[in-house]
Amino acid sequence: MTQPIPSFRATAGIVPGGLTLSLAGCASTPGTPRTEAATSADLTPYNTLALPARAARLVSVRHVAQLMALRRAQPRFILGGGSNLVFAGDFDGLVLHMAIAGRQLVHEDDDAWYVEAGAGENWHEFVLWTLRSGWPGLENLALIPGSVGAAPIQNIGAYGLEAGERLHRVEAIDMHSGEWVHFDRAACRFGYRDSRWKQEGWHLDGRFAIVRVTFRLPKRWQPQIRYADLAAELADVAQPDAGQIADAVIALRQRKLPDPARLPNAGSFFHNPVVDAAAATRLLASYPALAHYPQPDGRCKLAAGWLIEQAGWKGRRLGPVGMYEKQALVLVNHGGACANDVLALMHAVQRDVRERFGVELTPEPTFFPLLPEGAG
Repeated sequence: MTQPIPSFRATAGIVPGGLTLSLAGCASTPGTPRTEAATSADLTPYNTLALPARAARLVSVRHVAQLMALRRAQPRFILGGGSNLVFAGDFDGLVLHMAIAGRQLVHEDDDAWYVEAGAGENWHEFVLWTLRSGWPGLENLALIPGSVGAAPIQNIGAYGLEAGERLHRVEAIDMHSGEWVHFDRAACRFGYRDSRWKQEGWHLDGRFAIVRVTFRLPKRWQPQIRYADLAAELADVAQPDAGQIADAVIALRQRKLPDPARLPNAGSFFHNPVVDAAAATRLLASYPALAHYPQPDGRCKLAAGWLIEQAGWKGRRLGPVGMYEKQALVLVNHGGACANDVLALMHAVQRDVRERFGVELTPEPTFFPLLPEGAG
């Protein structure tokens, strides 16, 4: 059964970077959802690292009309599942926690299914729903924490697939003009754990509030099992289907990664560094076991987890935080940590990897409020 997403539909017009829809017709929508804000709101439950922070105001956004009523509020921050976020301190502004629900098949043609979900939908539950509905294509991204609306911002990825490869359209509200804007895949400017939202700083200033996302799932489905761990997990399956791949991904993630509800964490804490071919050749001559992945442009992606483990940080603590004992790439909060603890560990790991391998690690999560220049 489909779950309709609250929406406003109107006349289209083209603008740079997307397709803008006039919201002139939204005034006729009966009733205006409540926009009362919680004050001095505790943000600890809203980030999977469980770091303490407070917002001057917090509103749970379940309807587009709430965004329209609050779009002039400054400063503001748009929050999803909080799974790729480090709260670096209190925020003297408005936090809009996106909770817009709904998911549905919006179109089908000979080549693909087009599946739409509200920004507040849980990502993993959305992936499972597509598979139960017979629409494969997102199975490699199972069990990634967070919300649907945050997926294109981070361009989440795992086991050889990125969300941007399946994305068809992002629909958002321009919080400056109040217009409805569509971004197709090209307009999102996806990169490795990157998108136009991050490139333009929209993920920090709340310029565009993502309301819903549509994915294109090809009917000519092909399994993506080239990653060694995934291939090994499926070694006894001759021709795995999408459900079996999802089960394998879930099993791998559950073995390697901690459940944020039991051990707070923000998932992979560092990007896998990408180096030029010459640097990769030098490193592999000294460290033949270094996990690496040649890129189409001739550069090479290195496994950050391997570098961190070899630098001696796997399972090691610094105060109340540490790098996870089963996966060195994951920074965990053993209890009572604050942002300064996270920063101290981050800098220590970066230093040791730099000194041993000459490779610079960059953090994957968003720090908010933004750190002073040089602090990150």
